[in-house]
Amino acid sequence: MTNIYEKHLEPNPANYTPLSPVSFLRRSALAYPDKVAVIDGMQRYTYRELANRAYRLASALNRRGIGKGDTVAIMAPNVPAMIEAHFGVPMSGAVLNCLNFRLDAATIALCLSHGEAKLILVDRQFLGVVESALGRVARRIPVVVIAEMDARAPDYEDYEALLATGDPEDEMPQLTDEWSAISLGYTSGTTGDPKGVVCHHRGAYLNALGMALESGFTSSAVYLWTLPMFHCNGWCCIWAITAVGGTHVCLRQVEAGAVFTSIGQHGVTHFCGAPVVLNMIVHAQKPPGWRLAQPVDVITGGAAPPSAVIAAMEESGFRIRHLYGLTESFGPALVCAWHEEWTPLSLAERATLTARQGVNCVTLEAVRVVDPQTGEDCAADGRTMGEILLRGNTIMMGYLKNPEASAKAFAQGWFHSGDLGVRHPDGYVEVKDRSKDIIISGGENISSLEIEEVLYRHPSVLEAAVVAAPDEKWGEHPCAFIDLKSGQLLSSEAVIEFCRSNLAHYKVPRTVIFGPLPKTATGKIQKYALRQRARQPLA
Repeated sequence: MTNIYEKHLEPNPANYTPLSPVSFLRRSALAYPDKVAVIDGMQRYTYRELANRAYRLASALNRRGIGKGDTVAIMAPNVPAMIEAHFGVPMSGAVLNCLNFRLDAATIALCLSHGEAKLILVDRQFLGVVESALGRVARRIPVVVIAEMDARAPDYEDYEALLATGDPEDEMPQLTDEWSAISLGYTSGTTGDPKGVVCHHRGAYLNALGMALESGFTSSAVYLWTLPMFHCNGWCCIWAITAVGGTHVCLRQVEAGAVFTSIGQHGVTHFCGAPVVLNMIVHAQKPPGWRLAQPVDVITGGAAPPSAVIAAMEESGFRIRHLYGLTESFGPALVCAWHEEWTPLSLAERATLTARQGVNCVTLEAVRVVDPQTGEDCAADGRTMGEILLRGNTIMMGYLKNPEASAKAFAQGWFHSGDLGVRHPDGYVEVKDRSKDIIISGGENISSLEIEEVLYRHPSVLEAAVVAAPDEKWGEHPCAFIDLKSGQLLSSEAVIEFCRSNLAHYKVPRTVIFGPLPKTATGKIQKYALRQRARQPLA
């Protein structure tokens, strides 16, 4: 029997338009044309100007033959061009690839080659490492340099000159399928080479609105960019703040003085950051007479911030919102949704509750904690540990050119995060460990296997294992345990220097401990024992 609602009711252009966060800029430019959209030092852009620049970028890309399915890479700090690229590149039909500026040249080259970038926009600050990376790429990739007037790179095309070749009145390609790629982001290579995470327009649209809802963004929001915009597209906050017509305050380099100054000068209402940013603020020397004129909402994620840091932030007038997510989930996926009955609790009790990762964001369909062997849901007792699984429209399309990894990640119709956690009796999830020995330092994921691979290259090293050690500033840092070959001598300083020559600096171990490594009867190194040792003060 025919369903009466399906017989004559079908989607058409009047009631179905593919979802894309690109539409947020069009709307805010219409609603708030003269409102300041972006603050960057002395520079100000209204929403009308921001839209004009993004349209010009899209037009300029199309005019040079870059469009649907092409990759445009960008490597830049938190500057206006990053915001413009998040709209202009997908407007052109191309896919935006934000590169982590902390990576070394070899890894950048891998990303550019794997993603088949047709163009790279690079801030003058990072031109050197990009030039080194391009020397490792087999084909030529055009470079456009983002720079101030007095710091232009004469040997390269300038970003402002690129925009000048575009016309905001050009007809832009129309999105016909919301299940089209909008961005390509690379994981931190926690199990080998970085994997290319492909995200879609629909998920970006939904997660941006989810972030606006969960974070309390409104048109009066003044958002300080302490979170790197390259990281999961700024946790979708570039699109979210634009959606509500808020103001972006750019911060090229995150340091405490600049944070305090920006909050005071611009009336900042929100910022995001890894726990290391919170820790920096807690321990920084405040400017004379400095105090918050109004509460500031701080959204944090990554390694769970220590409850003492949360408590210290709240004592200073900051309100903490805790999130959890991955590159594969467009950034935030879980949120520690607040309960009013928690408000009267002591500061320490509130901080402990806030440190949990919480429940699925409103735009994510569901989260489970399951036994990795049986696939059954773990008891909600706060003790039984299992793998965190996610499902919903804000999960990636898959890994670029890696169907095997995609199939593994999506086994049984759920996204397998690889993270281990527990579910508390109230339904809230708390991450407890990393199933792949990920080390989270300053919000960045570091692979212990990658560091071990480098250590094993040293001619004096017999065996090596790397685990996470607590770090007051960064949350965690890599701790290397090394057993030397017979008759060999090696200092901690020599090990660290060797790693510095072969790894991005944030991945270099800060602690090196020598001696035989504990093993099982089958010869497998017991990392759990090393983790216990890494937590103990050095003798």
